[in-house]
Amino acid sequence: MKTLIIIPAYNEESNIRQVIDELQRINSDIDYIVINDCSNDNTIKILKDINANYIDLPVNLGIGGGVQLGYIYALNNDYDIAVQMDGDGQHDPKYIKKIIDPIINGQADFVIGSRFMNKEGFQSTGMRRFGISCLSILIKLVSGTKIYDATSGFRAINRKMIKIFANNYAQDYPEPEAIIAAVVHKARIIEVPVIMHERTGGESSITSFKSIYYMIKVSIAIILYKLTFKGRKAL
Repeated sequence: MKTLIIIPAYNEESNIRQVIDELQRINSDIDYIVINDCSNDNTIKILKDINANYIDLPVNLGIGGGVQLGYIYALNNDYDIAVQMDGDGQHDPKYIKKIIDPIINGQADFVIGSRFMNKEGFQSTGMRRFGISCLSILIKLVSGTKIYDATSGFRAINRKMIKIFANNYAQDYPEPEAIIAAVVHKARIIEVPVIMHERTGGESSITSFKSIYYMIKVSIAIILYKLTFKGRKAL
C-alpha cells in the first residue's frame, strides 16, 4: 500500500538531519514529507542541504496545522496510509512497519505506537506520565476506548481517516482529540508497543506551565468534541 511518512518540524536543526538519514536507511522504500512549520533556526537550511522532501510554511501553524497539511498532501497524492512521526528523534523508524502492519492486514483504521504498553525505553517525566494517565482515563470515560499512550505522536491511519483528518483536525495539541474524532467516526483503533528515545537536542514546545494548560485545554476539548458530535447527529 502506498505510504507517506509525515514529519512535522519546528526548530529541529539539532535533530532533523539524523531523523531523515535514519528513516531513509531503514525505510528507503517509503515516501516522506517534512512540514517545516516556519522554523526560525537552521532547519530549512539543513533540509535544503540534504535535498530532503519538504514543504516550507510561510507562517507558523502549530503542530495541528502542520500535520493536517501533511494529511491534505497525502489525500491529494493518493496515499493509502499516512504515518505521523516527530522530527525530534524520539520516534524510532524501525517501528514504522510494525505500526502500519495492522492497517495493511485490514485489522485497523488507526494505529498508535505506545511507549507504555511494555514500559520500555524513554517513559517521559513523572508529571507528563500523570497527565497522560488522566487523559487516558478521560478518553475511556468519554468514548469507552482504552488508550495507554493518548499523547503519542507516532501513529498511522488509513485512507478513510486521511480523508477525515484532511478536512478537520484539531489545531492545538491534537493527538488526544484525534483519538476521540476517530472513535466518533467508528474507526478501529489499535495500539502497538514501541520504544521511544529521549530528545537529544533542541527543546520541547511543552514547558511545565504549558503542561497544565495542555491538560485543561485538551480535557475540555475532548468533552466538547464528543458532545457537539452527538448534537450534530441528533439534528
